[in-house]
Amino acid sequence: MENLFLKTSDGVKIAVNHYKSNKNEVLIIAPGWFMTKDSRLFLSIANEFKSRFDVLAMDFRGHGKSSGSFTFTSKESADLKTVVDFARAKYEKVYLMGFSLGGALVLIHGAAEQNVDKIIAVSAPCDFSKIENHMWHKGAWFMTIFKKADLRQWLSIRPSLSGLIAGKKVKPVDIVDKIKTPTLFVAGECDPTVHAWHTQALFDKAVCEKHFELFEKCFHAEDLFMQDKERFLKICGNWLDTPILKSYI
Repeated sequence: MENLFLKTSDGVKIAVNHYKSNKNEVLIIAPGWFMTKDSRLFLSIANEFKSRFDVLAMDFRGHGKSSGSFTFTSKESADLKTVVDFARAKYEKVYLMGFSLGGALVLIHGAAEQNVDKIIAVSAPCDFSKIENHMWHKGAWFMTIFKKADLRQWLSIRPSLSGLIAGKKVKPVDIVDKIKTPTLFVAGECDPTVHAWHTQALFDKAVCEKHFELFEKCFHAEDLFMQDKERFLKICGNWLDTPILKSYI
């Protein structure tokens, strides 16, 4: 694995783990808020997919080893665009996999740029202002404290209060119908943070080749990988394989 730093158009350094094995396809992994490319779960996700594709796992600004402050999707599109531009110069096929707010950002990129080959959005909110974030729900605090606790990575998070409160945010539901790229929408039935209706609303409005997958009794974003690893890898792997399986169309 190679550690890279790429610079965005507004001068932010984006840290990337590049898993290289000379393939002509690359999967870009975009974690959500409070997760980094070096969080244990995301290291596991990258390691699972690196046998099938080269992998670029990134830290959004304000996370991990990237510079800047996290603006809750107001400015992070520039981060993803920088990584996609790097990938497009090196690979024949570029795939996006985003989780939670990372899922929102891969959809926003797909609508704006039209330069990737497949998209997977896991637990993406359709509208930032409608995120439920029921932290008192057992599915939220239990998974965070007992399954995903990673103090070193958590201490690396640097949020922007102005970005949270006043930053202009694109609503994925307003742009999802502009995506032409085949897109897989994935949600957890018991998600306490971004309820499954968000993903259903995005899927319903999308006009691209698409599929909706609901993980029963599962929670939020990367939790789906942890709670039902075999199914998650099979569903996502099959979607990324070319050509798209007829069962998904």
